[in-house]
Amino acid sequence: MNRKTIVVIGLTLTNCCVAAIERVWLTQRSNEPTGIVVNWETTQPGNSVVRYGLTEQYERTTRTDENVTLHHVEIPLASKDVTYHYSVATGRDNSPNATFKGYPSDQLRVAVVANWQARPKLDAIQRDDVHILMTAGDNVANIWGLGGPGGKECTKPYSELIDAYPDLFKSTIFMPVLGNHDKEIRPRGEKPPDEPVYDIGATAFREFFELPNEQWKWYFDVPDLDVRFVALDLNHISDLGTTWQACHSYKRGSEQYEWYRNLMSEARHGFIVTLYNEKNSSVRFAEGSGWREMFSKGTLCISGFGHFAEIAIDGPVAYYNTSLTGTGDKYPDPKSVALMGEDNYVLMTFVKKTDELIVDLKRLDGSLLHTARYRKS
Repeated sequence: MNRKTIVVIGLTLTNCCVAAIERVWLTQRSNEPTGIVVNWETTQPGNSVVRYGLTEQYERTTRTDENVTLHHVEIPLASKDVTYHYSVATGRDNSPNATFKGYPSDQLRVAVVANWQARPKLDAIQRDDVHILMTAGDNVANIWGLGGPGGKECTKPYSELIDAYPDLFKSTIFMPVLGNHDKEIRPRGEKPPDEPVYDIGATAFREFFELPNEQWKWYFDVPDLDVRFVALDLNHISDLGTTWQACHSYKRGSEQYEWYRNLMSEARHGFIVTLYNEKNSSVRFAEGSGWREMFSKGTLCISGFGHFAEIAIDGPVAYYNTSLTGTGDKYPDPKSVALMGEDNYVLMTFVKKTDELIVDLKRLDGSLLHTARYRKS
């Protein structure tokens, strides 16, 4: 072997070990907008560095030196109503400059989507220029398709989700909510099998996303706009106690029930929005209408249960159902006031000056299906 060949092989071996950055996304870990988490994946383990600031000169740097391929770095947000610039680095690889909006002090825009399996275009949401993108569950089709039956730790379905909308996820804070598909580690089948179909602990979801609290349930407050968002793990509640069980217990006295009851009893927020992935009327009347009583202390409940668009009004609370694929079977709520077979999403605009919440139910092209205004409770 001559000297030239040795040099070429050496360079090839060096390059193959470089930790290349594959995808970047933003999430929220704290319960208030004091910071955000910058997340990325690399082909090889390495350190985690985020450079950020109000210009591309990146006035600040945050780093951790643990060698990982899945990177989560929280950075503080000291300013409001500004645009932040940032870049991530692992080893010698740096991502291009990207930007995201700092939290606002006067008007907050939040979009909510559900049933994301078809990966439709979301150009309208990007035109809405939202600060946060939330979901009402079913962010992926399943875990077993890429992880194999029974594999709880496969995060590849979530990597593919990020890859489908790279510009959206690197510029918009993402706060997903669990659906049954997000935990499906085996095909469901026609009857309950011998082994559990769902990973109730949502291992892959909690590994991939950095979210507040236990991550399978969380709350997030934006004090400047007087709003609290609450995420619950509610889906297929009738399958509780079988191998089809898909969520944490919703029963009175359970961890989830009591956690939500305490949150709602202590809440002093003008607006409270609760998100989950179960049929609205099924949850409302569960546990002797105990959930309905707790919901009545809020403003909105948003579900991604079925493939349709709906608004129901029960007492002081509006119940929305949203789905990016909205042309499936409809399951009308007894209190339904609008029911549509349209691909859709929800846009919430909280306006401090007028102390109101504007909720637009929109088609995926951005056109309006329904609009409503809600005042502080």
